[in-house]
Parts: sequence; C-alpha cells; structure tokens
Amino acid sequence: MQGKDHCDGKELICINVDKVYDWIVKENSFDFALPTGPIAFTPTGSVPTSATAGLLTGATVTCEVSPAIAFPIEILSRENRPFCIDGKTVLLQQLHIRKNFVVTIVVTLTNGTVLRSAAIPLTRCEQVTLCAPEGTDVVITYTDLDCFVCSPGTLTVPAGTAAGSIVITGLNLSVATCQSIQSTFPVTVEFLADYCEPRDDLPTACPPPLRPQQCSVVFPDTGHCCH
Repeated sequence: MQGKDHCDGKELICINVDKVYDWIVKENSFDFALPTGPIAFTPTGSVPTSATAGLLTGATVTCEVSPAIAFPIEILSRENRPFCIDGKTVLLQQLHIRKNFVVTIVVTLTNGTVLRSAAIPLTRCEQVTLCAPEGTDVVITYTDLDCFVCSPGTLTVPAGTAAGSIVITGLNLSVATCQSIQSTFPVTVEFLADYCEPRDDLPTACPPPLRPQQCSVVFPDTGHCCH
C-alpha cells in the first residue's frame, strides 16, 4: 500500500509482525535423579571404554543440558483466571507447560580420557500466568541454561555389562534456567516510514600503534605519590 505523496521520501507500508501479548523473564531450577542402570558412553580419548573399569576411581562427572530439538515445549492446558491488578479485574491465562531437555553425562577418567554419554531425555513441567488467550503462541527462549552435578554417585562396570557402558548409581543433577517467556500472535500493521538510505563507506586506514592497556585504577597508587 502506497501513500499519495512520495516527494517527502516516506511511504505508507504494511508489514507482518508478531505482536507480543505478554512477556516475563523467570528463573527456575530443579533437581533430577538419574535412574540406576547402564549408560552407553563414547570415548573421545585413546583408551577404549572396555578398558575403563580400573580408571573409574577418582573420575570426575559433569553434565551438559540443552533444549530438545523436537518439541522443546508443549502447552498441556490453558485456563482462564481472573486477577485484580491496579483495581481492575483482568482475565489472564494459567499455562501448564511441559519443557523437554536432553542431558549428556561427561566422565573424565584419571588418565584424561573423556567419555560422553548418549543423550538422555529429561522432562519438567511448569505453571506460568500470562496474557496468552487461545490462539496465541508461547515462545520460551533460554537466556541461560546450565547443568551441574550435585552428587556424582558411584561408577562401576559390573561383569556382563555391555562394552562401552558404565553403571552409575546415585547420580543427582541440578538444572538452572533463566528463561524469557512470551505470548505472541502474527498481525499486519500499517505505518508511515522513511525510505532507508545506504550508509557511507568506511575509509580504510592504517591502524594506530598498539600499546598494552594500563591498570590506572590500581597503579600508580595516588596515596603514595611523591610531591
């Protein structure tokens, strides 16, 4: 759609954008006890996993977490709830969200060999209140997602365990999330906008001589300067 006058360099345009109905930033953390059983590991060092039984004593256990590739979040239910905000009754939605993650267990043996487990699915549910009426999309972006081992448990390779597998007993993980949660809906908006113009090309010049950055806050010590 075009305006009547193009002499001022402006045009009346329509664009498709996502309108943000509501937006919150929320922290959440939870613990996860890994079920006891054999876990398949892939070595990244030179020692085959079949020879790791004698190297488990003193091994360190860490973990990594990321959102699941397929269905990272699922909206289980969406219930209307009235709230009194600033003296007015507002109808918001209470969302029950299932969040799906994958966890990787990393075992570093005493000889430096690193073993990485296959992806382990992990699911947690959360309740969030937003302005998110039926038809809106809910998008969760993790600004920070971290996993650490709370209790490493014990690592063994019992007789009969498949090659490349380690049995972990009593492993407890803690997952911390910082998440941006938005409810959105695609809309078409109209506004008057300026035409964009290209910027000037940056001149190419030789860089100035480099010198190390000084720590002027701590040196020289102004309290001991000579006068």
